[in-house]
Amino acid sequence: MIFTPTEFKDLFVIKREPHGDERGWFARTFAKEELQKAGLAFDIVHINQARTQEKGTLRGLHWQTAPKEEAKIFQCLRGKIFDVAIDMRKDSPTFHKWFGVELSEDNHKMTLVPKGFAHGYQTLTEDCLVQYFVDEYYAPEVELGVMWNDPAFGIDWPIKNPILSPKDQKWPMVK
Repeated sequence: MIFTPTEFKDLFVIKREPHGDERGWFARTFAKEELQKAGLAFDIVHINQARTQEKGTLRGLHWQTAPKEEAKIFQCLRGKIFDVAIDMRKDSPTFHKWFGVELSEDNHKMTLVPKGFAHGYQTLTEDCLVQYFVDEYYAPEVELGVMWNDPAFGIDWPIKNPILSPKDQKWPMVK
């Protein structure tokens, strides 16, 4: 696993390193000891998958607040997505700035989204399958979200008219 830091404290792009032969390939998607070598602590409490049929579907942007903040390691197992994280940590020099990266079954990239970041993604192909590891249990009572198109963030989404869930249509704009 190759850990590439971003301009955001604790936000990493992780590249799986496939080793293959004529039969196919093998790649590690989680290695606690490799995270520790990179100075990162991560204890998995859930592993989730989400399948999305329609190209242009946008899921997010949400996060959990204290005392149930969560970090995620996020990957795309089938298809291609545009993965986005927004720094919502008020004391951070990158507060309200966003980071986006394409994740696909072919590029072997994952993101480590730290606690205090809103997260979401947009499907760039039909029939996408994502998987993510989380280090905290889901707690809807401390879940917050923001609108995908909030001008306070200025996210450059690849598909301009996304398909949204009723929940994701109702998040507030930042004030």
